[in-house]
Amino acid sequence: MRIHHLNCISTCPLGGKLMDDRTESLIRRGHLTCHCLLVESEDSLLLIDTGLGLQDVAHPQERLSRFFLTLIRPEFREEMTAVRQVQRLGFDPRDVRHIILTHLDFDHAGGLDDFPNARVHILQSERDDAFAQRSWLDRQRFRPQQWSTQGNWHVYPSTQGEAWFGFDSVRNLEGIPPEILMVPLLGHTLGHTGIAVKKDDQWLFHTGDAYFFHKEMDLNQPWCTPGLRLYQWMMEKNRSARLWNQMRLRQLLREQGGQVMVFCGHDITEFERLSGHSAEIPAEQLTTSSPSKSVL
Repeated sequence: MRIHHLNCISTCPLGGKLMDDRTESLIRRGHLTCHCLLVESEDSLLLIDTGLGLQDVAHPQERLSRFFLTLIRPEFREEMTAVRQVQRLGFDPRDVRHIILTHLDFDHAGGLDDFPNARVHILQSERDDAFAQRSWLDRQRFRPQQWSTQGNWHVYPSTQGEAWFGFDSVRNLEGIPPEILMVPLLGHTLGHTGIAVKKDDQWLFHTGDAYFFHKEMDLNQPWCTPGLRLYQWMMEKNRSARLWNQMRLRQLLREQGGQVMVFCGHDITEFERLSGHSAEIPAEQLTTSSPSKSVL
């Protein structure tokens, strides 16, 4: 199993250094990633989250809310979409047979339309709450304009199988290798989940938006930038569950740090450490150009 780390369109939030702790000033916009994984299995490809997609790049005003376009101003670059990076890695996008979503926020699910034949795996509670569109903020964050592939969605209850390092888990996902499972991490949304992938003797644990800043996982003095702390508070659906799961993630690192590598969806430091390259560079620039290939 081979895993590629993709940044599928950065976001540039207001607040600069208050957000990412890297930008030189407060008046400049910050830089956050949309960290997705492309997993090569024996007979197909699998995506964990999709980032923003081609239609979001082409028609942002129609697909995304004015509120979030102003607040986080995505860096719309077609070459950074998941489908274009899959192509430049030398694969046929039709070989992406499965997509597992951490949750349905617009910046995680925007690329679904680019893989119309992929089976999409998601918690039932996430789908149901996103479809309900109960609040103004729900209508800004959950965008039905991005959901043309609803017929391919497969939903799961929050528990389905034995525990994983003390966490509830959803195993035996339809058509997915047993080395990949969903780990519910509710709080940011009501059906938010992390995705654990076993590679050799180590687990990679993509925790989505369970936290936003790498220092939140510090075992001694957890810390988050003021801007991202405010953003998490604004977006949370269940505060006590979100903070409890952050505490459990730190406990997981303390007890299983040698076996589990934990990372989130938006921290640029984590992305660059795991990918080995700048978040500004698409996968196409890291791979020798070659004709499209199939993994079959």
